[in-house]
Amino acid sequence: MTRYLLGLLAAALAWALRDLPAQLGGRACGERVARSPQYRDGAFHNRAATSSTPVEGGTLLRELLFGKQQRKPVGAVPLVVPPAPAGGGLHLTWYGHSTALIELDGALVLVDPVWSERVSPLPFAGPRRLHEPPAPLASLPRLDAVVISHDHYDHLDMATVRALTRTQSAPFVVPLGVGAHLRRWRVPEDRIIELDWAESTTLGGVRIVATPAQHFSGRGFRRDGTLWTSFALLGPEHRVFYTGDSGYFPGYAEIGAEHGPFDATLVQIGAYSPGWPDIHMTPEEGVATHLDVRGGVLVPVHWATFTLALHDWTEPVDRLWAEAKARGVTLAVPRPGERVDVSSPAPVDPWWQLLRT
Repeated sequence: MTRYLLGLLAAALAWALRDLPAQLGGRACGERVARSPQYRDGAFHNRAATSSTPVEGGTLLRELLFGKQQRKPVGAVPLVVPPAPAGGGLHLTWYGHSTALIELDGALVLVDPVWSERVSPLPFAGPRRLHEPPAPLASLPRLDAVVISHDHYDHLDMATVRALTRTQSAPFVVPLGVGAHLRRWRVPEDRIIELDWAESTTLGGVRIVATPAQHFSGRGFRRDGTLWTSFALLGPEHRVFYTGDSGYFPGYAEIGAEHGPFDATLVQIGAYSPGWPDIHMTPEEGVATHLDVRGGVLVPVHWATFTLALHDWTEPVDRLWAEAKARGVTLAVPRPGERVDVSSPAPVDPWWQLLRT
């Protein structure tokens, strides 16, 4: 009986881990990678060496186990069924975390799509959704581009990529090296566009420029084998900037000078910590980034959907709202699925405050 139970346990574990090798993705290589100004000594690098002041590991563990932060909403996050595309102008629909649909002068660009229950290589472990996606993946309209900022699990989701490969025909625009993951997941070669910083492609009449960010990459034990980016989306009439994941750095002012002003920005505001100050911005730094790139309407992303740090669930947006008011920044904080009309954003409705103690 013991052998039988052990056999069942081994079989169940093997079944649970069946996708793990694929989840880790491919290994980037080739002349384009080797020639990149960002690549040396076998890895990609930020423009300047980052200096971290990590919190002592025991402190982090104590906070994780005994901290009093409210890291989850106390009730159901309100969801909105996304409307059909407007067909023109500039509209942003936030689906949660960093996933957003950008309607830009008639083109439809989906950024960092994640529909999975967990952001992890394992189906039974890792950060789990705090709310459902506001709409099924299959309900998306016909896309012109799928843009991915880097290869971390909360931005590059294998199951979502595979589904979009089946249900859409749009190319995937990814940082240099990330194409290796897509190839392993059988995305057709003619649907993979890899960009180094300052490179661009035009899809649906929108020029998509890979701009610098300050972050890192990796889906397994090896780090920085693929590049990470922010993106400038330049339409015939409107412009949008997306930070991806990044620490605050001087490159934002350069991006604003070269590609701005931007009608709207999608800015990462959550999952910051004193333990990793160089790779994720605080909300105040997010407002500074918006001003550096000469943004119009600021829409926060990278919060509310997954618990990836120790701060309170509402802290990022509370701090962002206060800083935006102090610095005269126009802010829109949609519910997941809610569309923002950038030409006339609604006043901020603090819906999240009903979900804290």
